[in-house]
This record gives sequence, C-alpha cells and structure tokens, in this order.
Amino acid sequence: MKSQAHVGRGCSRVGCRSTATMTLTYIYAESTAVVGPLATFSEPHAYDLCATHGERLKVPHGWNVIKQELTGDEPGPSEDDLMAIADAVREVANRSDSTPQTQSEVSVQTPIGRRGHLRAVPS
Repeated sequence: MKSQAHVGRGCSRVGCRSTATMTLTYIYAESTAVVGPLATFSEPHAYDLCATHGERLKVPHGWNVIKQELTGDEPGPSEDDLMAIADAVREVANRSDSTPQTQSEVSVQTPIGRRGHLRAVPS
C-alpha cells in the first residue's frame, strides 16, 4: 500500500492528514489567538492547521480570536519591502566583513541578555 505524498506542510492536529492552509499563533500575554495565512516557515511556537480545524478552533473562556480571512489573493511583500530587506542584509554583511573580531573580543563585548524564559550565561 502506497502512502500519499503531501504537498506542503500537514495539519498540526494529531491524527489529521490534511494539508495545512493557515497558521495559528497564541499571544499568551494578551490572551489572544491569531489565525492567518500559512506562515512561510514552520515555527516551533505556531501551529499549522487545515481549513477544517481552523474553522473549528476553540479558545479558553475570556480569550480573543483574531482571524484574517483567507481569500487566496493575499499580496506578497512589495518590491520596496524586498529591497529594504536586501539593503539591511548587505549592511550587516558589510559591517561584519569590515570589523573582524577574535573569539575573545566577541565574548567580552557581547552583552548578556534575557529573552522570554531563556537566559544567556557567560562561559
């Protein structure tokens, strides 16, 4: 028996073999669930859903749901957006090429920060 090949990513719901058409993301601090077009990349903190599970979405009492209706005509990034991204990448690449640092300089100058529940600890 041959298994069917999926085009694209599958639905995140256990036991569902449908192709994902939208992405669900939770904003816990605001008690909000956001459902929008399928994300470009699969993210560990987001859930890809098929149309059926996206429509049946239930959230905890008191939570808000923001749904961006999927029409299929969603525009991609504009040419200006793409050029701004390309310019930013070039700027960072040029900056890192012009100021090479040794490993010891990098570790001394790198600030220790906190992001979410993760914390950077100096070695």
